[in-house]
Amino acid sequence: MNNARNAVAGAGNAVAGARTPRATMAAAIVVVLAVTVAACSSGTTPTASGGAPPAGLPTFYALPAALPSTTPGHLVKSQQIPSGGINGTVFRVLYVSDQVDNKPVLVTGLVMVPKTPPPPGGFPVVTWGHGTNGMADQCAPSLSPGDAVPVVDQLLAQGWVVTASDYQGEGTPGLLPYLVGVVAARNTIDIVRAADQLPAAHAGKQYVIWGHSEGGQTAMFGLVLAATYAPDLQLKGVVAGAPPSQFQAIYAFLQNSPFRYYLLMAGAGFNAAYGNAAAPLSAVLTSKGKSLLPALSKGCSDYIAKQVQGYKLSDLVKADPFTVPAWKKLLVANDPGSLTVAGSAPLLMIQGGADEQIPVATTQLLEQHECSIGQSVERWVYPGQSHSGVIAVSATDMIHWIGDRFAGGANPDPYQPTGEAGIEVTSCAG
Repeated sequence: MNNARNAVAGAGNAVAGARTPRATMAAAIVVVLAVTVAACSSGTTPTASGGAPPAGLPTFYALPAALPSTTPGHLVKSQQIPSGGINGTVFRVLYVSDQVDNKPVLVTGLVMVPKTPPPPGGFPVVTWGHGTNGMADQCAPSLSPGDAVPVVDQLLAQGWVVTASDYQGEGTPGLLPYLVGVVAARNTIDIVRAADQLPAAHAGKQYVIWGHSEGGQTAMFGLVLAATYAPDLQLKGVVAGAPPSQFQAIYAFLQNSPFRYYLLMAGAGFNAAYGNAAAPLSAVLTSKGKSLLPALSKGCSDYIAKQVQGYKLSDLVKADPFTVPAWKKLLVANDPGSLTVAGSAPLLMIQGGADEQIPVATTQLLEQHECSIGQSVERWVYPGQSHSGVIAVSATDMIHWIGDRFAGGANPDPYQPTGEAGIEVTSCAG
């Protein structure tokens, strides 16, 4: 689930039996989730603080003393910055989004604009959900725009604005609520609203969510939340690259993996979002595991990996979180494989056949699940490609698919990917 460039389930079960229209079911899920989470969340992340920016970050990252608005997507400030080699105009933005308990929070990110004249109605928007890169302020992708979004020049060349949220906690106070799907999905949708308020962006209302790895989970939750969370926008499609799901299987897969530090990040991320009562770290981490938690705010993924290197998982984790009721509830709620409602837009899943971080079998199960709940899905598996390596190989195919969504093309899309020989293509119509 590493950086590409280098809840809902439990609520859904309460309404899944009724033959309710999709939008109504999605609304019910969001409301029930909000009530459940609000009852247990500690609200640990400040909404604004004022004063100096986080250590080592530019002055742009200083927050106002008070929120100017609590409206999700409200653009607080923007700043044109050097493009970092991107063939477009780049803005750093600070905007309002919602935490898991529906309280407002400030989030940073990027808005990247084509150099071509905008069409009537504004540029379509591709909003990117980034993969695992850490949890701390200094990990914010908006600090290095040239490295923030894969194949960004190819996207801009299509005449699409590209937005990229840092996610809550990167660039702003508190730890990133890692793998809390609702939070990242809201952040990724709200930056589209912020771009719409930035006159120089000429952004339209139509958008596609694209995310990879951690961002693939973001995309899956965005698919379900979009219609009720952002009815002012028009979601045309979702691309989920190697989305983590079937969390219990991934937990077992990662135990002896070099990427087992993801599990420490997930524990801290859930705790940051839901608080000690709902996500008690003492129930799952050893004293050694808890002693390593400060590392999460001191560096990004490579740094965290080095701190965990040399420890067995049993040195850090004292209980399988799926055997701890409080933790199992949260893990199930944030697993895309537990979603019970189809989104209104088409879904494309992309993965490398030699993915070393997300087992290919888990996305096959996810596709089957999505088909069973009436979601329109296509899944492309590129043989021999790694977790991150698949992005460049599949880029032209993905861009074609996104273009078809903005053009109102057929669903499922009859286009057959050509990025390499032997691509496994499966689909179902919602």
